[in-house]
Amino acid sequence: MLSLFQILMMVLDVVWYIILAHVIMSWLINFQVLNLRQQFVAQIWYGLNRILEPLYGPIRRILPPMGGMDLAPLVVMLGVFALRIILVNNMAMFY
Repeated sequence: MLSLFQILMMVLDVVWYIILAHVIMSWLINFQVLNLRQQFVAQIWYGLNRILEPLYGPIRRILPPMGGMDLAPLVVMLGVFALRIILVNNMAMFY
């Protein structure tokens, strides 16, 4: 049971860092620090979008339009954080 808990926590950590990298990269692209015409940057950007779109898509359909601001990453990060809290609290019940 402990190993399953550790695997779930590791997966949530990886998702957290992938979302964080996506958010930071989107800021760097919007402030023109990174250029999508560079092949390496474009590959990373499109790869992150393909990984995260299944998480962002349903949330974007629910959230109202915010005038160009995308709050889906924030909602997903809050969800990951909430899942971590739920897992830790439920794991504490077994010990």
